[in-house]
Amino acid sequence: MASGPRTVITGAAGFLGSHLTDALLAKGHEVVGVDNLITGDEANIAHLAGKAFTFVRQDICTPLTIDGPVDYVLNWASPASPIDYMELPFQTLDVGSYGTRNALELARTKKAVFMTASTSEVYGDPLEHPQKESYWGHVNPIGPRSVYDEAKRFSEAQTAAYHRYHGLDTRIVRIFNTYGPRMRLKDGRAVPAFMSQALTNQDVTVFGDGSQTRSFTFVSDLIAGIIALMESHVVEPVNIGNPHEVTIEEIARTIIELTGSTSRIIYNPLPVDDPQQRQPDISRARRLLHWEPTVDLRAGLESTIGYFKGKLGLA
Repeated sequence: MASGPRTVITGAAGFLGSHLTDALLAKGHEVVGVDNLITGDEANIAHLAGKAFTFVRQDICTPLTIDGPVDYVLNWASPASPIDYMELPFQTLDVGSYGTRNALELARTKKAVFMTASTSEVYGDPLEHPQKESYWGHVNPIGPRSVYDEAKRFSEAQTAAYHRYHGLDTRIVRIFNTYGPRMRLKDGRAVPAFMSQALTNQDVTVFGDGSQTRSFTFVSDLIAGIIALMESHVVEPVNIGNPHEVTIEEIARTIIELTGSTSRIIYNPLPVDDPQQRQPDISRARRLLHWEPTVDLRAGLESTIGYFKGKLGLA
């Protein structure tokens, strides 16, 4: 067993949760992973057998009981792609409210540090560019994306309230678009969608005219930023993302090039409330955490393409 800190990670079988679990185990943590597998995949944590890792299959919308001491509670449980939260609207709202409250109560009871995974989606379709943490956002509270956007905003509000009224030691990370191995083939987000289509020489589907922008962070960079924040004493929200901004059409063309695909790009109508711009201002992370991304976009895409080839039986 690990002799270091003991950490509970909700959503541990998901894309980000599983990478976070790996990184903390490598740092000597004992990890208790909690996941109901509604969007997570046990294959993401199958390699952890025999390590200082315990898996608990549970919906965190029911109260969490973890025996023994806990040093950190990292709340990563939530559907996170549009295809998921459109199909699971009430589960998304519940995990942002009841689920976050239960994770906060666990941290309060155990006197643990609490961190919640928030998102750049709290900024909505932003009127400020790039987005600083001080920006309050431009969010449609009743639109089709609101179940995710508002769940994350409410999760942040709960976290701030527990810090303010209970003195809980809290962290809020606002995660910008992240990609890498362990994303699902049918995740619905741009990078996995384009890769799945390009690797099978299908039409690559771009929504809108492709001029809308995103800032893509490779998963190892994101995890390094998360851990830096976790180990800091920074209570206010922190953007963790890559400020290198690209258009959706540019990322599609790059993936087609890197895969050697014969795919062509087709254009479909833009979904309701889809943000036109997304770029983090990471001044706070640079100043307080001494963190910034280091993985080049093409290098990260090539690594992810290798993973997707394996999933598709093309390796």
